[in-house]
Amino acid sequence: MNFETSIASDNDLLEPRDADRTKRNRNRIILAVVIAIAAIAAAYFFFGGRGASDGAAGADKQSQAQTVTVVAPGRETIARSISATGTLAARRDIPVGVVGEGGQVLRVFVDEGDWVQQGQVLASIERSVQSQQIIGQEAQINAARADLQLAQNELDRAMQLVSRGFISKADVDRKTATRDSARARVGIAEAQLKELRARTARLDIRAPVGGYILERNVEPGQTVTQGSGTLFRMAQGGELELQAQLGEAELAALSVGVPATVTPVGTDQQFTGTIWQIAPTINAQSRQGIARVSLPFSPALKPGGFASVQIKAGAVTAAILPESAIQNDRDGSFVYIVDKSNKVKRRNVKTGIVTQKGIAISEGLDGTERVVLFAGGFLNPDETVTPKLAKSVAPEAAR
Repeated sequence: MNFETSIASDNDLLEPRDADRTKRNRNRIILAVVIAIAAIAAAYFFFGGRGASDGAAGADKQSQAQTVTVVAPGRETIARSISATGTLAARRDIPVGVVGEGGQVLRVFVDEGDWVQQGQVLASIERSVQSQQIIGQEAQINAARADLQLAQNELDRAMQLVSRGFISKADVDRKTATRDSARARVGIAEAQLKELRARTARLDIRAPVGGYILERNVEPGQTVTQGSGTLFRMAQGGELELQAQLGEAELAALSVGVPATVTPVGTDQQFTGTIWQIAPTINAQSRQGIARVSLPFSPALKPGGFASVQIKAGAVTAAILPESAIQNDRDGSFVYIVDKSNKVKRRNVKTGIVTQKGIAISEGLDGTERVVLFAGGFLNPDETVTPKLAKSVAPEAAR
């Protein structure tokens, strides 16, 4: 008798009521198992599935954060340099005109660009009348000297005769007075001759100082007088200067002796000079003053020309940022920094001098912040970003 036959025999032995009860118990067990499985699946979906979803959402949000390049600028000590423009001029501009009576110009001995010595004749004026006056005055001196000699001889003879009683003491006194009067006339004539010669010498237009001729405004044949104005302009000693226009704050930062580098317009040549004078007044309209930079003579420095100047005005310690990191709006200059929670924050700053490395920040940063280097215009305050630290920034890369 096999197993199946045994089971069938047992079932056949059960009563119908007991068979139904057994069947119902089996169904309840199956149903309970199904419900338990469904409950476990629902719990897994509710708890495990939602946590995974939240993690995925957080990861997705983090992956969508904008990556920005930041830089920690630190602080550097840089030489402060003030840029300005101005006009080239003679340090001591000497005008030369007619000193004497004037007249017709006979010769001009110098031209623009010539060097002259003090007292050198620049131009001569016709003097034929003055020459004749000198000749006549010399003749008057000779006549006065002859009268003096005659009076002296008569006085000498009278002195010999007065001791013998032939001539009275009164006659001697008169002859003495005549001799003295003749001597005085000689002195007057000689003084008049010196005056004539001095007036004639003033017909030569001479250089009052040694220097460099900048302008020549006279030609032979021209009639000149004291009202003719400036005939020559010269730079005393050839010394030149740049008259740099600067604002009040910039002037306050300068002092006499500060070095400067001047570059004339249209040339790459640079000339080194120093500030020798700072104007004591400010122009009321432009609110600017003049700092005078002394320069050595050079043909490339042409008075009246335009030039730029870089003035060294000490040193400052500040954070330096490339231009790409600095934003501007109606409230002024600002930068974006990334805080410890990787959120973007606006920071107002005040810019200072411009260097080859970038722009100095005089106020607003201590140099330890993480400053957004690029794409600041696409960020918003409190935006979460992924910062990427730049090791170094070349000046050309930041432009």
